[in-house]
Amino acid sequence: MKYVHLDSVESGQYLGRTIFASNGSILLSEGVQLTVFMINTLNRIGVTMIYIKDPNLEDVEIPEIISEETKRIVMQQMGQTFAALRSGKEFNSRAMSISINTLLDEVMKNRDVLVQLTDIRTKDNEMYVHATNVCMMAVLVGINMGFNESQLKELATGALLHDVGKIELTCDDESSDSRRHHTWRGFELLKTKRELSLLIAHVAFQHHEALDGQGIPRGLTSDDIHIYAKITAVANMYDNLLFDTSMGRRMLPYEACEHMMALAGTKLDREVLIHFLKTVSIYPTGASVRLSNRETGVVVGQHRGLPTRPIVRIVKQDQMDRELEIKEIDLAKHTTVFIEQVL
Repeated sequence: MKYVHLDSVESGQYLGRTIFASNGSILLSEGVQLTVFMINTLNRIGVTMIYIKDPNLEDVEIPEIISEETKRIVMQQMGQTFAALRSGKEFNSRAMSISINTLLDEVMKNRDVLVQLTDIRTKDNEMYVHATNVCMMAVLVGINMGFNESQLKELATGALLHDVGKIELTCDDESSDSRRHHTWRGFELLKTKRELSLLIAHVAFQHHEALDGQGIPRGLTSDDIHIYAKITAVANMYDNLLFDTSMGRRMLPYEACEHMMALAGTKLDREVLIHFLKTVSIYPTGASVRLSNRETGVVVGQHRGLPTRPIVRIVKQDQMDRELEIKEIDLAKHTTVFIEQVL
């Protein structure tokens, strides 16, 4: 598979990964042959990047920390939870707990897989995809920091619900009064739920606080911010830098990591950030790159612990006999070759 911008997709190509709606239902299934109508529809609903199948990359598998089925279950449960909260009803805490347990089990099993945030987002599913990704990344950091099962469950629940205060909230609401900021609203929504720990409500409350006291809504400093919120803040910022255009130009993973490292000790917790950076794939599998030797190729493999040195497959067509020349460069072994640009 190859991860490409929608503008470069042509009719007749095959979708490499399923696209889900916000309620967990399938919009387009993996393997469907794309038409002009489908491509235009994807553009209209806000999709910018998708996976397509490539005959030269058929053997390349994109590693997953949680399966598409688990993502579908979690997104569906989040949709139901948010709908209940929006209408003032009680949500099904047991169903939520079951879906989080499923996510935790898969993250524990695949804890050595590097994070690749390449889920296909639409305007109506982006909140749920964001929450699921933040939850998954927060759990990985918690595992690396030695959290026990109970702590991981609390962290996962808090991270999954960290933006619950955004329900029916506008930008004007957030700018006029700190008590109407989504962090405060989220805390007010969650603190009354007896089935949830108060620490879960504080994740929603504190995930936009900063170590230097310049965060919102209360300007807390490092010692007053709970570790769950510090972890969620890192995961939340990373996902937003990659996908939230309201924060400015969308960054590539390596750009986001550099940006966040510059904030260590002032906005973000340094220890949390160190553990987080160990979990991230800086050059995701399926991404097209240009190397310092002027060759272009696609990332097809990763080295845990060496996120800047993936394996790149180069495909060239011989001008004389029209045959394809395929080779792979393992940047962990070819130490004089570097990735210059993500295409």
